Amino acid sequence: MATQKRLVSTAAKMASVSTAHLKTFPPREAIFKKTDIPKLAFAPETWASSQRPPPTALTAFAHRIGLSNVLTDSDTVARVCTHDSFTTLQKQRAPHQPLEQTNGHLAPLGNALLGLFATEFVHTAYPHLPTRVLKAAVSAHVGTLTCAAVAQEIGAAPLLRWHRSVVQDQVNHSDAMASVTRALTAIIYEKRSLLAARQFVHSYLLSREIDLRGMIKFRHPKTALLEMIKKLGREYPRSRLLKETGRFSNSPVFVVGIFSGVDQLGEGFGSSLKMAEFRAAEDALHRVYLTRVPNELMHLPTSTFPAGQGSIFEVEGEEQPHQPGSLGLAEVEYGRSGKSSGGYHN
Repeated sequence: MATQKRLVSTAAKMASVSTAHLKTFPPREAIFKKTDIPKLAFAPETWASSQRPPPTALTAFAHRIGLSNVLTDSDTVARVCTHDSFTTLQKQRAPHQPLEQTNGHLAPLGNALLGLFATEFVHTAYPHLPTRVLKAAVSAHVGTLTCAAVAQEIGAAPLLRWHRSVVQDQVNHSDAMASVTRALTAIIYEKRSLLAARQFVHSYLLSREIDLRGMIKFRHPKTALLEMIKKLGREYPRSRLLKETGRFSNSPVFVVGIFSGVDQLGEGFGSSLKMAEFRAAEDALHRVYLTRVPNELMHLPTSTFPAGQGSIFEVEGEEQPHQPGSLGLAEVEYGRSGKSSGGYHN
C-alpha cells in the first residue's frame, strides 16, 4: 500500500505522467503479494520516466511552438523529445518489446545545421572577428547550454525521456534537453526545407544577444593596435590625455584617447595614465573587430538555395545569386614570445 501511494505521489509531481491514457494503473510490477517470489523493489521514478507523454501534451507542444504543420502527429513529437539514452532504459524494463524511435539520428544532423547557420551568421555580421572569438560566439549561440535553455523555455522538459546511466558515457540532463532543439531543427529541414530550418534557428537561437566584447581579450593591446595600423597603412597612432581629475589625490581619474592623424580610434579611463592608455587601445581594437554589418546589408550563403520544399539535393527552383560580403582583416600575429618591444609614442 505504501508503494502504491508513493507511485501516485511521484506521478503527480511529474507533469509528463498522466494516468488517464494508461491501460492499467497502477502497473502490475508495483503490486506485491505475499505469495510472490522475491524480486527487485519497484522504483516509481524509473517507471514514471519510461512512460510516454499523453498525446494531448505532445499535440499542445507542437501548436505552442508554431510547428503544428511540421509535427503533424504525436509519434513525431515523441521521437523528437526522446533522447537516444532512453533505449537503454527501455531494454532494461521491457527487453521483449519493440524499441521506440529516438532522436539519435536527428540530433547529429540538427547539430550540423545549427553550426552551419550560426557560423555563416556570425561571420557575415562580424567580418573582422578573430577565429577564436568566432568559434566562441558560435558556441554561445548554438552550444549545448543554449540549446538546452531553448528547449526548457518552449516547454520540452515535461516531455523529455532520457536515462542518465548508460554503459559508455554519462548523459547529463542538459545534453538530453539540447537534443530536443537539435532534433527540431533536423525535422524541419527534412519535412520542409533548409530555409525553413534556418528561419527556426534565427528566431529561437540567433536572435539572442551575446556579449562579444567580453570574449575578446588582449595581452598587449598597444602592440596589437600598432600592427593593425601598419597593416592598414594608416598614420602612426598616438595617445593624448583628454581629461583628468584628482592627479594629486588618492583617487585620480585620467581619460586618454588614441589618435591616428585627426581620427580618434579609441578612448579609455583609469586611475593611472598607463591603465587609461591600455583601455584606450582595447577600445580601439574592439571598435574594429566588433564592426557589425546591418541586417539589411547581410547576404547569407544559404540564401542562394531555392525556396522550394524538400532537401537541397531534391528541391527544384531558381537559385539566387550570391553577393559576398567584405573580406575581414587577417588576424594580427605579434609578440608571441613576450619580448616584443612594439609600441607607439605618447
